[in-house]
Amino acid sequence: MHGNNSHNKNSLLTIVISCYNDADYIEQAVSSALNQTYSNKEIIVIDDGSNAETKAVLKKLESKITELITQENQGQSIARNNGIRKAKGEYILNLDSDDFFEISFCEKAIRKFQENEEIAIVTCNVNRFNTSGSIDIFYPDGGFLNNFLLTNCAMGSAMFKKSDWQAINGYDENMRKGFEDWEFYIRLVKEGRSAYVLPELLFNYRVKENSTSTKANKIKYELLHYIYIKHRELYIAHYDLFISHLLSKTKQQEKEKIKNISQIDFKIGEAILKPLRWIKALLK
Repeated sequence: MHGNNSHNKNSLLTIVISCYNDADYIEQAVSSALNQTYSNKEIIVIDDGSNAETKAVLKKLESKITELITQENQGQSIARNNGIRKAKGEYILNLDSDDFFEISFCEKAIRKFQENEEIAIVTCNVNRFNTSGSIDIFYPDGGFLNNFLLTNCAMGSAMFKKSDWQAINGYDENMRKGFEDWEFYIRLVKEGRSAYVLPELLFNYRVKENSTSTKANKIKYELLHYIYIKHRELYIAHYDLFISHLLSKTKQQEKEKIKNISQIDFKIGEAILKPLRWIKALLK
């Protein structure tokens, strides 16, 4: 389905950056937004109840951005929704304050949207890094609903249309502990649309010890339960796929467990045998 999009070749883009206590990194995130080669853009930063140090950095950046919204700490979903509500752009790019995009991402993403109306989300390959430097490259899968029901196939920082956000009532504000972007994407692709992955390394994701995603993984089952129950109808409609997925996950975990146990058994065995071998050697 290729629409005639010539009229919106230069649509406004809103980059929404939610920030909570990221004094050290917010400047880099804002710069990566400002330096995007796509020129028709506005930048909205939401200060989600940050500390004084972060507020001072934001004050300094305020003149460079379009709008700074300050709120009590209410978490990612509410922060993003509040930012997107104020957005005038046709396209929305979410960015977390500790990550940053390469400068050509927006231009390439918008071109993709304009080529194909079936695309609901544009993401890209990811450079994962920490204080010591690059860790690895992560390749999101993208795809359709059947992919997203099983796992999040796009990054939390990705591009979509404001009209789509509006149509599905934005991020779920009950989800304050993580996985809110995944749940939002399930609703975005629900009607047969897809997520497209730009096959380039255009996003830099900072891996932090105590990030929301680290915390989310600790309460993973509680969050999965919420998503599975909320979208019960979708999971029932894809029952066979879903069951196969759950069983293969369980099988994988059991394999890991057996591997770990046999390693432990081996170590215990070694520890017990060592003195016996020593005695045997003495008796020779």
